[in-house]
Amino acid sequence: MTLKKRLTTAVAGALITGMVAFSSTAAAANWRYAHEEFEGDVQDVFAHKFKEYVEEHSDNTVQIFRFGELGESDDIMEQTQMGILQFVNQSPGFTGSLIPEAQIFFIPYLLPVDDDDIIDFFRTSKAINEMFPELYAEQGLELLKMYPEGEMVVTADTPVRSPEDFRGKNIRTMTNPLLSETYRAFGATPTPLPWGEVYGGLQTNIIQGQENPIFWIQSGGLYEVSPNLIFTGHGQFTTALMANQDFFNSLSADEQQLVRDASEYAFDYITEYVPGLSDEMLDKILEASPDVTVTRLTEEERQVFMDRAPRVEQRFIDMTGERGEALLEQFKADLEPYQSR
Repeated sequence: MTLKKRLTTAVAGALITGMVAFSSTAAAANWRYAHEEFEGDVQDVFAHKFKEYVEEHSDNTVQIFRFGELGESDDIMEQTQMGILQFVNQSPGFTGSLIPEAQIFFIPYLLPVDDDDIIDFFRTSKAINEMFPELYAEQGLELLKMYPEGEMVVTADTPVRSPEDFRGKNIRTMTNPLLSETYRAFGATPTPLPWGEVYGGLQTNIIQGQENPIFWIQSGGLYEVSPNLIFTGHGQFTTALMANQDFFNSLSADEQQLVRDASEYAFDYITEYVPGLSDEMLDKILEASPDVTVTRLTEEERQVFMDRAPRVEQRFIDMTGERGEALLEQFKADLEPYQSR
């Protein structure tokens, strides 16, 4: 067993002990909620708004764990499925290994990157609000909210304007087969790595680039070791709040509604918070480092990458079968109102 796993197991054991001790003493509960980001990042802001609502409207409390405090993404998902954590906020980039259909968010140029369009889509999409909950339920998870965190931006050791510019570059991806297919289509060599290895991998040239929303590039200091920012317009970073389904089903109807209302409250806040965040974080990056370059692909340059997207879409269908194909058809129907804008 690795040191990381031993530490994670020890922390999980301590949490279980706390749960047993607490459950026999009071009607009010302490709910444990883990996410994948740092203090002040989007998932952390969302978590604190969820906590704020729960604690203002009930005697329950919410304990938040940030990135690394209980391990990495796979660890907190495992702990949620075991019932050690009640809530987990995780990107489909990692959940995709558990729920293959969740990888649909990594088909390039499928989702709009305009802030107003993407928020409206997440509010109204039948695929997201009706079809996805059933898929998550099969894994013992109650899907509460999916929400966007911002446009995905690539950083690299040199500016990139074409698939030829990507050739020979190892681009870090999350452990997600479809995201790997995207970067193969773009001309790069996908290199799956856990987040904890990304900064060092860029610093030592094991990888020559990665993708993330701007706020994460800023808060993680990635621009320090990967200073060329490329806006390809290929997608939005999406994440999801889930609950352990056994836990959720054990709640009273009133408490279930409390959880749903808290999720909606946090969603409403974050959809006001995220627009404009990318520009703010980009300004901070440019102020912090004179070495940073910003490349925004022209429509013609972007079209070359868009022409390669259908092979990723086909790979998604091959991986997920009829269910994935039906989900993709619904996605496209849900997205149709935004195509002509």
